[in-house]
Amino acid sequence: MTAITADTASVSVDFVAPMPGLRPHTSFSLDPIGGAEGLYALRATDADVRLFLLDPVFNDYDYAPRISAGVRADLGAAEDGDLRVLIVSNPSDDGVYVNLRAPIVLDPATGRALQIILDDEEYPIRVRLDG
Repeated sequence: MTAITADTASVSVDFVAPMPGLRPHTSFSLDPIGGAEGLYALRATDADVRLFLLDPVFNDYDYAPRISAGVRADLGAAEDGDLRVLIVSNPSDDGVYVNLRAPIVLDPATGRALQIILDDEEYPIRVRLDG
């Protein structure tokens, strides 16, 4: 899986199923945040809902979750290489944390996306970003 490039303009994103906790919102825009390569704002098009997403390719993670054939089929993608994986980033008073257990899988060609919950406990739910 390759990175979404830093010069990517806003992308329309339609989730094939609502993200946990964000029902009923499925239509979003994904906007790069200037000066922060690999960081994006995911904004609902019909509500004041925003999440920060991080492209793990731009960090020191050895992050390569297995994307099932079912997820690829739901998104209409033939190969893993057609997909981008983004992780939810949560700023807090003591740092920024990411959730490696529930990535967002995006097909940038179609804008279709799905948040998946990994069974693999190798990937923690809450990891603090260093520096």
